[in-house]
Amino acid sequence: MFNRSIAKKAMVAVTAFLTVLGTSIMAAQAQSATTPIKHVVVIFQENVSFDHYFATYPKALNPAGEPAFHGLSGSPSVNGLNPGLLSHNPNSHNPFRLDRSQNYTCDQDHDYMPEQQAFDNGLMDKFVQFAGVGGPGCPDYGFGPALVMGYYDGNTVTALWNYAQHYAMSDNSYNTGFGPSTPGVIDLVSGNTGTVDLAHTTGDVSGDVVATTVIGDPDPFYDDCGSPEQIAMTGTNVGDLLNAKGVTWGWFQGGFTPTTPASASSPAVCAAATTNLGGSLQKDYSAHHEPFQYYKSTANPHHLPPTSVSMIGKTDQANHQYDLTDFTNAVDAGNMPAVSFLKAKRSQDGHAGYSSPLDEQEFIVSTLNALQQRPEWSSTAVIIAYDDSDGWYDHQMSPILRQSVSSQDALTGAGHCGATNTGGIAGRCGYGPRLPLLVISPFAKANFVDNTLTDQTSILRFIEDTFALGRIGAKSSDQFAGTFNNMLNLAKPRTDILILDSSTGEPAQ
Repeated sequence: MFNRSIAKKAMVAVTAFLTVLGTSIMAAQAQSATTPIKHVVVIFQENVSFDHYFATYPKALNPAGEPAFHGLSGSPSVNGLNPGLLSHNPNSHNPFRLDRSQNYTCDQDHDYMPEQQAFDNGLMDKFVQFAGVGGPGCPDYGFGPALVMGYYDGNTVTALWNYAQHYAMSDNSYNTGFGPSTPGVIDLVSGNTGTVDLAHTTGDVSGDVVATTVIGDPDPFYDDCGSPEQIAMTGTNVGDLLNAKGVTWGWFQGGFTPTTPASASSPAVCAAATTNLGGSLQKDYSAHHEPFQYYKSTANPHHLPPTSVSMIGKTDQANHQYDLTDFTNAVDAGNMPAVSFLKAKRSQDGHAGYSSPLDEQEFIVSTLNALQQRPEWSSTAVIIAYDDSDGWYDHQMSPILRQSVSSQDALTGAGHCGATNTGGIAGRCGYGPRLPLLVISPFAKANFVDNTLTDQTSILRFIEDTFALGRIGAKSSDQFAGTFNNMLNLAKPRTDILILDSSTGEPAQ
């Protein structure tokens, strides 16, 4: 049984301790600028906690009629759900397996405050009350708000479990902060959600911003295809660093190409839509999933196309912001940028409510199958990561490297995540929920689970180190970020590849 008094005291101690420890806990040496990795591809998906996809890895139930998963001999276990957490969970409902036929669910509550309330001083016992969503019109399979405790296994997220078997994954990687997509993507590219430009906001964003920190999902100010609620960010992002070093790069997102181009009198319109595997028509483009559109220096407000395939990755009117099809065109032309961020169209990004694990499997597998058969693969590292947890249950309390005191904080009490504003900036409580992270590359260790503490800004740091960019600075969380070094073996690249069936996730015959 859990002792609440002891847990609370431990949480307060951990919070204070880790704030001091934060500047030194990640003292591992940066990857050398002399590296065989010449191409980094970040596949940035949507809304999954670690336990939601890997709770029982590497053991799947394997019901008849579903893709089977049998772990390789000697497969390492992960920090997942042990028998005690499965049958005697501190939450009001035990975790349970979602079947492959239940791949569509409703979206859970993953706002900044409810996620902290679900964590409940580190007891991790209030997910049903504060993050769970169910009810009429919501595919909750009779669980109601207890749906938040559901998880999939290797019969549904089959491809990701197979990639984990053959490459490297982490079971100790976190959201840089609490909250939804926009903070997640901002942390991915700059490590600093606290630079909202209050002079460039439109509509009512009062619930999305605390002081100068974004905690919600407003759309980018520099984007024709966004909603009326918009914000801009100031400061430096990784695109600026890449441009300063002359490194080719791009953000490639499904639906970025406008259906109606901008004119002198009207903005661009991005109305393309795709039917998901469940038969539901979904708009392709989501503006608040596109981080570089928040920054004037890296934005392409009118969604202008590249001037040619040969200019993809270089600076022209597209300003490094592209449609996902432009990535395919560039790769096919032998013009793969050094750094590529890939964002699926909404129907394939894995976001509960309009996409599913099977939809995103189609996207991830087709992308990796194509990349592994390119000559550039021998110098490529692919990172599969997620923008937030969607509120899905995960049992592991995150270390708190940044405290916050604001009206929207609630981790250690009303208005509090710890006792102070780390760096003087409110609204940046974190780390937040634990998320999946995999590295797929000829340089990735095989069937390896890494326990190194990392977060979303570890991806930023990996790019900074690989291409000798330096750090963002200016209170960016990249200064704390752990490295992926332990998942890699740069001295002994592999020659094997893993081609999967995109519908089943099983190895292709």
